[in-house]
Amino acid sequence: MPFDVPGLDALLLQNIAACGYEAATPVQTEAIPLILNQKDVLVRAQTGTGKTAAFALPIIQILDGRPTRDRRHPRGLVITPTRELAQQVEQSFQTYGKGMPLKYAAIYGGVGTSAQIDALNRGVDILIATPGRLLDLHQRSHVRLSSVEILVLDEADRMLDMGFIDDIRTIVDALPKKRQSLLFSATYAKPVMKLAQSILYHPEQVAITPRNEAAASVTQVMYRMNANAKRGVLSHLIKSGRWQRVLVFTRTKFGANRLCAYLNQNGIHSAVLHGNKSQVARDKALAAFKNGDTTVLVATDVAARGLDIDNISHVVNFELPQVPEDYVHRIGRTGRAGSVGDAVSLVSPDEKTQLKQIERIMHQHIPMAELKGKRGETISPDAFIDTPARSERAPGPAAQGRYARFSPRTNQNARGPKKSRPGPKISS
Repeated sequence: MPFDVPGLDALLLQNIAACGYEAATPVQTEAIPLILNQKDVLVRAQTGTGKTAAFALPIIQILDGRPTRDRRHPRGLVITPTRELAQQVEQSFQTYGKGMPLKYAAIYGGVGTSAQIDALNRGVDILIATPGRLLDLHQRSHVRLSSVEILVLDEADRMLDMGFIDDIRTIVDALPKKRQSLLFSATYAKPVMKLAQSILYHPEQVAITPRNEAAASVTQVMYRMNANAKRGVLSHLIKSGRWQRVLVFTRTKFGANRLCAYLNQNGIHSAVLHGNKSQVARDKALAAFKNGDTTVLVATDVAARGLDIDNISHVVNFELPQVPEDYVHRIGRTGRAGSVGDAVSLVSPDEKTQLKQIERIMHQHIPMAELKGKRGETISPDAFIDTPARSERAPGPAAQGRYARFSPRTNQNARGPKKSRPGPKISS
């Protein structure tokens, strides 16, 4: 079936064909005609449904057909929650708009501002930005928003989860009142709907997937075990199954660093991605994962939201998320674009509540599996319980005693209480 969406220009269709797109996805089929008709649109679509093309293609066509004014004033503005997503969206615009005179730029935090300011000064038609960096450069008069004709809030639910609501409202207040606005979100949570009501004008709604429903192309399974067996079990699963492209989620940055180090020590090439990493380090980790130099990418939810990585074979919930909806976002990283994938969860007794919440919102039971050995024999997860490395252990009594000797409050404990000298006798 050809990529046939009514109203798209021949050059855009040619560029799409060069990308290897064989057919339009449901979100593209429904959203593109509405956007071309200059409607405000509210879209609910999960990751991997083709939503970037759903807004990028019509925006390119609309702005290409309008006269170019001062390019120091961008006419299209796309706001995304993360640096990686901003980069990916900008690359999509470059690819889809090849051969057209429009100019694109992405601005985001984690790197210096000089190169981004130079790009803005050279002129931009469509600007892709994270909220914090955009607001910073706008307040410093490097970005002028008075000419924005089309606004896109991409991954709106994640931006609200990350606490960007005040930045977004400040940015929206700086935009022209007369504009076209598009809001894309994985969920229709109450904060998202409240934001949509404040910035969209009589929007058309496009709902592609029911809320919190996993794609049928993703096979889900869980293994129950003690928390201190998880690292060994994960290493066993990767090696015994010969997994090649694995995205692993942890709840904390420290946990991501610790797991990545363990996997590397056990011969599994791994990289880590989280908010404390510099942009250079994040770009390096992503590049190594995409080109196959690393087998495993260990990430936190915030860092991984919106990543566009093809052919991820397995998503592993090393720890279940605190927010049950994030489980659906996580496993949506595999089984994309018609391919199949596996979602594996390692569940410890203290995660019982999170598991119940996930199964409740998804209206389905996640099947439990048994660990198998090389010859197909069943293995108890307890066989993989490991002892934390020396540097990961809490200080023992001996160490505590050593440190106590140098503590002003406990110095008397090192040599015993100081005996007081008897004072002079005073006769009565």
